Parts: sequence; C-alpha cells; structure tokens
Amino acid sequence: MNTRDLLIFQTVATEGSVNKAAQKLNYVQSNVTSRIQKLEKDLNTILFHRHKRGMTITNEGAALLPYAQKITYLANEMKTFASNEQNPTGKLDIASVETVIKLPIILSAFINEYKNVDLTLSTGVTTELKEKVLNYELDGAFVTKGTSSYDVNLKEIDVFDETLVLISNKQDQTLEQLLAAPLLRFSDGCGYRAKLNEWLYDHNVIPQKVMELGTLETTLGSVISGLGVAYVPYTAVAQYAAKGQIYCYELPEKYSKITTVFIYRDSNHVTPALDRFIDTINETKEVTINQDEK
Repeated sequence: MNTRDLLIFQTVATEGSVNKAAQKLNYVQSNVTSRIQKLEKDLNTILFHRHKRGMTITNEGAALLPYAQKITYLANEMKTFASNEQNPTGKLDIASVETVIKLPIILSAFINEYKNVDLTLSTGVTTELKEKVLNYELDGAFVTKGTSSYDVNLKEIDVFDETLVLISNKQDQTLEQLLAAPLLRFSDGCGYRAKLNEWLYDHNVIPQKVMELGTLETTLGSVISGLGVAYVPYTAVAQYAAKGQIYCYELPEKYSKITTVFIYRDSNHVTPALDRFIDTINETKEVTINQDEK
C-alpha cells in the first residue's frame, strides 16, 4: 500500500468511474484498475461495486475513505514541511461560502506573494465546508460564524463583519408585504438562511412560499426579475441597490449582523502554505479595516 494507491482510491470514489479517474490523474485506465485491485487485495476487502455505469463505492470502502484522505493529507503535509517555510510549495485547498465579496483581495495578495503554492478554491455552505475541513478534504474555509461553524477541533479567525438585508425589486414595502412574496433561499446549512429562519421562528412568521436556489447570481437575477425576496449580505448587492435594481430592508441587529470567519483544523502543526495564508488574511484584514474607516 502506498499513498499513490490511496489517491487513486479517493479519485475513483469521487468520480464514480475508472475512466474519469484516469483522465483526472493523467494515468492509463489499466493502471488505475490494477492499483485498485492491488489495494483491495492489501486491505482484504472489496472497495467498489463494478457495473455498466461505472463504479459505486461499497459500505466498507466508504468507511475506509476518510482514513485514506487523512493519510494522503498527512503525506502531503510532510512534504510541505520539508520545503522552505518562507517560500512554501505544495497544494492549498481553500473553500468559501459564495458571498464573501472581499475574498479576491485575500486571494490575489497570497497568489502574488507565494507563486509556488498551488491554491485551489471551491464553494459551498457553512456546514458542508466545516465537515470537509474536519475530514481533511480542505485545508481551510471561509464560513459564517455561528453554532453551525463551531467545533472544538477547529480554530477560527474573524475576517469580516457584514450586515444581512432582505432584498426585493419593490420599494416602500412592509415586512408583511415582503414575506407575502416567495422567499428565495440558499441550501440548507447556509448561515444566512439560519439567521433568517431564527427571525421567522422568533416572530412566528411562516412564509407563504419558499424556493431554494443554488447560487448568489441566480438569486439576485430572480429578485431583480420579481420572482421573490432573499436574505443576503449588503456588500453582495450594494451595486444593484445603487442602480435602483433592488431595494434593501434591514431586520433587527440580532438577526442581521454576521461575521465571516476562516476555519482550519486545530493541530500542533500547520503547513507553511497554510501558515502564510493565515498571515495574508490578517494583513489584508488590517488594510481593509483602515480603508473602510476612511
């Protein structure tokens, strides 16, 4: 058994196909097949069900997958520690909730300074990203601070404070009138959705119709076209409000004030790449705070 076999195992599990895994890893298909067979022999268990549509991970394979992810992560971490700490190399897998408007400032500052780090960025909702960080699928993530982001095995850094607003394409509406329209919300596990649900529950408000939309772009377009109302950070929609395409309504501070935090595993060792990324967050945060105060 070696880490390369474990990486192949993870990729086949993710892609659901030997062919797709081979393409992603730039391996020949027969090599992927033989390495999976060897790993199954070494572990004395069947990892995948083979069928015409591809490969489906078995219950035993699903149970072993987190161990494979952790082992490959630690192997990569070991290699990274051997590199120059001031000039880190290797991979850095970061994710974010979709509406962190100031995120490009952090990413561009880091990429320009540390060109040898292979940084990847994905998106998701808070609860999903927290689990991925805990399971070694991500090095860190920008999420909404709250009970859904907290875990004793994680550290977090406050990054930005924001205000959530209800948005509509109609002006001078009461909250009752706003919530008579369909409520457009993000996926379950989103911190913004949780905040709005808290207000709805505390005020015994039941929306007449709820629609779940996948992305901020789709949500904004739907609000502008009059499909419904949504609850989003003001910074994400300020330009549309300035143009009169939407109108913003605030709920009480208890339900509208949020903090975006960066979470990462609480470990005795942080890779040089992640350590430099955390430094970049703190440095960029100071700059943006000073700019906002001017």
